[in-house]
Amino acid sequence: MIVEISHFLSILSTALFFLAGSFALTLKNTTYISNLISRTYSHAFLLLSLSFFIYIFLAITDNFSVQYIANHSNSALPVFYKISSIWSAHEGSMFLWIFFLALWGFIFNISIYNKETLKPKTIGIISLVLVGFLLFLLITSNPFVTILPIAPLNGADINPVLQDPALAIHPPTLYLGYVGFVIPFACSLAFLINNDPAIKWEILVQKWSVAAWIFLTVGITLGSWWAYYELGWGGYWFWDPVENVALMPWLAATAFLHSLSVSIKSSHLRTWTILLSITVFSLSLFGAFIVRSGIIDSVHSFANDPQRGLYLLAFISVIILTSLSLFISRLSLIGAPNNIKTLSKESFISINNIFFGTLIFSIMLGVIYPLIYEYLYDQKISVGAPFYNAIFIPIVILAAIFLFFSIDSKWSRVINLKFFSKPISLSLLFSLAVTLLIFINIEKVSIFILCSIFAGLLIIFRYLIEIWNAFAYKKYLNPFSAIAHFALGLLLVSISLNSLLSSERALNIKINEFEQYKDLKIYFTDLGVNKGSNYDSVQAKFYIEDQNGNSFNLNPEKRRYFTRGQITTETAIYVSPIRDVYLTIGDQLEDGSWIVNIQINFLIRWIWFSACLMALAGVVLILSKRKV
Repeated sequence: MIVEISHFLSILSTALFFLAGSFALTLKNTTYISNLISRTYSHAFLLLSLSFFIYIFLAITDNFSVQYIANHSNSALPVFYKISSIWSAHEGSMFLWIFFLALWGFIFNISIYNKETLKPKTIGIISLVLVGFLLFLLITSNPFVTILPIAPLNGADINPVLQDPALAIHPPTLYLGYVGFVIPFACSLAFLINNDPAIKWEILVQKWSVAAWIFLTVGITLGSWWAYYELGWGGYWFWDPVENVALMPWLAATAFLHSLSVSIKSSHLRTWTILLSITVFSLSLFGAFIVRSGIIDSVHSFANDPQRGLYLLAFISVIILTSLSLFISRLSLIGAPNNIKTLSKESFISINNIFFGTLIFSIMLGVIYPLIYEYLYDQKISVGAPFYNAIFIPIVILAAIFLFFSIDSKWSRVINLKFFSKPISLSLLFSLAVTLLIFINIEKVSIFILCSIFAGLLIIFRYLIEIWNAFAYKKYLNPFSAIAHFALGLLLVSISLNSLLSSERALNIKINEFEQYKDLKIYFTDLGVNKGSNYDSVQAKFYIEDQNGNSFNLNPEKRRYFTRGQITTETAIYVSPIRDVYLTIGDQLEDGSWIVNIQINFLIRWIWFSACLMALAGVVLILSKRKV
């Protein structure tokens, strides 16, 4: 009975969202109509929220009469994982996606005055997007299906690899980032529909866009961190198709934020800005299609019938084509002045957009080409790291160098770059010195790795000098820009040194014996059997000592979960600021030895720290009173 109430509330909210969208796009914008649209949307959101929270209650109380809960939860799970089981598979995660989409619209609705010109149509566009997704949920992916007349006594349990706090948080955070870009998307379309070039929609959406970008940044970072310690691969990025479709909207969003700052300051790049606002949300929708259509093989994707994805593809295509058609029809409205001055900040950001666009196109090609090839030749191929690295590394190096020289640029003003000014000279000198030290002391260093390190160091040292000048001489410094770009430099250096210095090896070790790897002695001291609440495990115990006499213990496991019978590998990681020592245990060999994989990962924590610094920069902007 309770699940039927939740189902009915979702249907009712769909109807109200449709009314809100219809009112906004068909009725003349008056005070009464604006208030009506706002109230209708709020009531629809409250009904949807009630439906969603009832569904959470059903999961917490082990209501296995609901098929989805029976398939993805279990009475032995802690409450935290019972809740997170809701987004562990397609139907529930789609429900969460829709709830977050409606939540962004609701917060916008109650935060913006009804007299704001763009608000009614913005809310209307969000409402119609919600209607499409709700119909997809209710018709093709219904989470409210029940098992009648007799419900199972217990559920099938959540996938063991998903029973982890980081992964429980990762999807909601990522979804908040994806769907958060509905605000700039809807506002830009509302601006085009209103057909009034005097409306400054860019100021309205800036902090909303930054907030969505923060969630997307943190979501991607959490996913990278989780995959590193949970899946046993020992890396932070694998160029998996689903990772790639998360990276594309992040790149587009970063380009959008840069263009937005230009449009706010000078109305230049308005065409770029609106096109990018459409692109970011379109790429988020494309990611939803890729993950949920079943057309790709990925550890992240939901295994579903590809036929289900046809509706989603059709709906997303309608959104994208309608948006682009409106954009093209209003080009005369949004055409920005073409007198962007050479070496102005606008010119550097324009070049920046070209870099970002090239990276996005290369990822899209890597995702789409294997699908086209399989369709044409009935053979599977994959596009991996060599392809992406060959494109990304030179472009990112070039973009970093442009960033280094753009720091002195001014809005709408030509500048004469002083290539031997003190900040530039010192940054070049320090960066070159550190890069030469690396080249001299490390054998077989790739020229691309050296260039990447050099480019990252340029940014780091330049911003350290700028920060020093701001504190010592009270020179102006944009804290958002400084933190974000400093983090980018740190990210480049961390990734480059991680690639250069990290190593791994598979060892065969018997109990009470040891192996030497690099500067480490690995002693296999014991092997035991443990039993958890819903699994049993084989735990290996290792004592590890480096050449300086420092020692630590690592205890990797292999677990077998009772309900599914699934076997998972649990890593053991020794964490230090400079490097991680990463152990996983494999199978036992005929001679009694065990396969033990050891990895030494340098500066990997700095990669995630850099990403968190970027997110912090966004928080700084939101909390500040600045517009750019």
